[in-house]
Amino acid sequence: MMLFLLRKLKTAILFGLIAIMVGCASIPAGVERSPQDPWEPFNRSVFEFNEGLDAYLLKPVVTGYRFVLPEFIRDGIYNFFSNYNDIYTALFNLLQGKPDYAFNDFMRVVVNTTMGLGGLLDLATPGGLEKHKEDWGQTLGVWGVPSGPYVVLPFFGPSNVRDTFGTVADLESDYLFSFVKDIGLRNSITGLRVVNARNTYYEAGDLLDGAAIDKYSFMRDAYIQRRAYQINEGRDDEEPQMPVYENPYQ
Repeated sequence: MMLFLLRKLKTAILFGLIAIMVGCASIPAGVERSPQDPWEPFNRSVFEFNEGLDAYLLKPVVTGYRFVLPEFIRDGIYNFFSNYNDIYTALFNLLQGKPDYAFNDFMRVVVNTTMGLGGLLDLATPGGLEKHKEDWGQTLGVWGVPSGPYVVLPFFGPSNVRDTFGTVADLESDYLFSFVKDIGLRNSITGLRVVNARNTYYEAGDLLDGAAIDKYSFMRDAYIQRRAYQINEGRDDEEPQMPVYENPYQ
């Protein structure tokens, strides 16, 4: 199933990119332009492509995934990849000059890997070890690299110029994505990570679809606010809630 999903993804992304290059989406009447989003017509085209990709490919696959696998197995898969990501989070916190957070994240990996059956169980969170999430984009932001204009990436979704370079760095430094030698195994793991990431917001997407809002603007503003919060560690405001998106490689 995972190899099938990856083949379909490659085909859909190729045709989507062609469609995006042909034309840009119009901005709905009455919607206020954002100074942080100068490429909005192009971004809306990519957003519409991602929405179609999700509706016609990802969500049906995840629906089957939820039907076939019981919840405790899905939770174990989520915990495994979450534990794997904690390794990188610890490294990023070190690079950001937060050794206390890095030690917390390292201990999460130790606890969940040894006592949590290789990460299938999350024993660290109820044990008082807080979950963090860091990536190259956040690290560059902490180092003072400006975000640049907002941009929507095909398949990956909301981003900005800085985080686009961060996403490339995330992929290049990700062991499971870049360094597993067996191509079939690597593709299967990648497909499972994509399905697992989409499964985490399976029901949240329906709430936004049914709301009387401009979904594009809502997700853009939430992304910009949340990234600013993550980089500033929430010193100024309470954390805004990000809607229906999670990058499978972060």
